[in-house]
Amino acid sequence: MNQEEIYMKRCIQLARNGQNTTSPNPMVGAVIVCDGKIIGEGYHIRCGGPHAEVHAIRSVKDQELLKRSTIYVSLEPCSHYGKTPPCADLIIEKQIPRVVIGCMDPFAKVAGRGIQKLQNAGIDVTVGVCEEECKELNKRFFTFHQKKRPFITLKWAQSADGFLDGKRSPDDGKTAIRFSNPESMTDVHKLRSCHEAILVGYKTALLDDPKLNVRLWTGKNPIRIVIDPLNELPEDLQLFTDGGQTRHYTTTETCRYPESANDTVTSIRLEKDLPLLPQIMSDLYQCGIQSLLVEGGARTLHEFIQADLWDTIRIEQAPMLLGTGIPAPALSLGTDKNLKIGTKQIGGNTITYISRPFI
Repeated sequence: MNQEEIYMKRCIQLARNGQNTTSPNPMVGAVIVCDGKIIGEGYHIRCGGPHAEVHAIRSVKDQELLKRSTIYVSLEPCSHYGKTPPCADLIIEKQIPRVVIGCMDPFAKVAGRGIQKLQNAGIDVTVGVCEEECKELNKRFFTFHQKKRPFITLKWAQSADGFLDGKRSPDDGKTAIRFSNPESMTDVHKLRSCHEAILVGYKTALLDDPKLNVRLWTGKNPIRIVIDPLNELPEDLQLFTDGGQTRHYTTTETCRYPESANDTVTSIRLEKDLPLLPQIMSDLYQCGIQSLLVEGGARTLHEFIQADLWDTIRIEQAPMLLGTGIPAPALSLGTDKNLKIGTKQIGGNTITYISRPFI
C-alpha cells in the first residue's frame, strides 16, 4: 500500500462517520497533507451542512500551509451551488495546488465538472486512488443515480431445509415461525436503520400485521411500502394506523389514502396492465428514495428475483428443520464470478450475504 492509498483509506474511514445522516447526499471524507504530515481532516456530517472539504480546510490552523498542500477526497468535489457553495471553488480560492480524488461523482450536476473546474484553474488533479473502495462506500448513491432506482436489499430467514414458514391463512390463528434469535433480530433492525424504505407484499401485511420499524437499534424508521393490488388490506393494520410513513400501492381506480387527505399514508395507483415492480421503482426514484429493504413474503421476493431487481441478498438460516411449508426463494446465480458471497454466525444462525456489482 503506497502513501496515497493510506491517505485515501483515511478519507473513507472519516466518511463512514456520516452514515445515516448525509442522505440523500453521499458520505465523503477529506484529508489535507503538507510535507508528509496530515494537517487537516473532515467529513460530511449531515445533509445541508458543510461538505468534507470545507471541514478539512477549516481544521487547518495555519491557512498559509494550504498553498503547498495536497487535499485527498473520497469523491469528486462539487462544482455547483446547492445547499452549500461549490467545494471546487473553495479549493481554488485557497490555492491548494494538488487534489487527489477517489472516484468521480455520478450526480449529473457534478459528473466530471468539478475535476474540469480544478484543472482549468491549473490545479494538479489525480483521480482513481482506491476507486473501487470509494465507490463501494456510496453504493446506494451510485446505484440511485446510475440505475434510476433505489439500491435494493432482499432479506429472508429460513429453516435448514429451505422453508420460510409453515402454511397459514388469515383465519387459522397461526403465527409466523420465528427463525431469528435475539442477536440476529438486533442485526435485522440495524439493517433496517440503514435503508430509507422497507417493503412487504399483500400477504405478509395481512398475516403478520408488521410494524416494519427500528426498535432494537438506533436510527430513523424507514418509510413502509406495501403492495396491495386489489386494495383489500384491512384499514386497521399497523401500517395504516400507527402514525408512521407508509406508501400503499394499488391498481384499483379508487385510492384509499389520497396524498392530500392523509399526512402519513399515501396510496399510489399503478397501471394493472403493466409490470408493477418497475412502476414502484420509478415512483421511489421520483421520491428520492435511494435504498430499499424487501422483507417478504415469498411471492414478493420471488418477483424481485425474477425481475432481476436486487443488489444484495441477506439470508438467515436457522438450524431447525420444518419438513414442509412455504419454500424459500430459488436463486440461480450461475457461474457469475463477480458475485461476492460471505457468511457469518449470529447466535447460532448462519447469515449469508450475496452481493453483485452495483455499477
